[in-house]
Amino acid sequence: MHFGTNLQAVIDAINSGEIQDAKIVRVISDRAKAFGLQRARDAGIPTACHSMKTFREQHPEIKDENQLRKDYDKALVSRVLKDHPSLVICAGYMRILCPDFLDPLAEAGIPALNLHPALPNAFNGKDAIARAYQEFKDGHISKTGVMVHYVTAEVDAGEPIVIKELDIGKDETCAQLEERMHRLEWLAIVEGTLLAVKTLRASLA
Repeated sequence: MHFGTNLQAVIDAINSGEIQDAKIVRVISDRAKAFGLQRARDAGIPTACHSMKTFREQHPEIKDENQLRKDYDKALVSRVLKDHPSLVICAGYMRILCPDFLDPLAEAGIPALNLHPALPNAFNGKDAIARAYQEFKDGHISKTGVMVHYVTAEVDAGEPIVIKELDIGKDETCAQLEERMHRLEWLAIVEGTLLAVKTLRASLA
């Protein structure tokens, strides 16, 4: 299994100088045991956990699930903004970000990127690799891929800045495809981060 490897790819690219003049100011997960947090700590990067379970326990007065999600995202973006980042990267973050998170980021001029294991408009949402593999087995597609895109309120529908295609092997299993997809993700997340950083630098020049 690959736990926190997309994050590790970005950490390694910064440390090697592939991504220059960049620093990860904090890694946040919604799961306390996420191995990405340990990878960050090992690299000397500050971490935080923003757990929905803990948030729910801390706010028993909020009975409506929709309101709970809104307040959870408001608290999350407040925590993010305190670090004054120039860019937010979602690498393996599986919760859907709603406007209560995205709007304050946009108002602060902070773009957010997401890594998604599918080509644009192909398999938005969860289980993208398995869904693509089934479509391949059913004879509807011959390739899939990964993309890095700007985050919008519509899930996995923001403007892509990196697209990498991958042919699916005739006798390939879903597990084998998933392994190759993960390796492609490591390249894509680094390339997408690099492009976003360069865009930010150009806007400040």
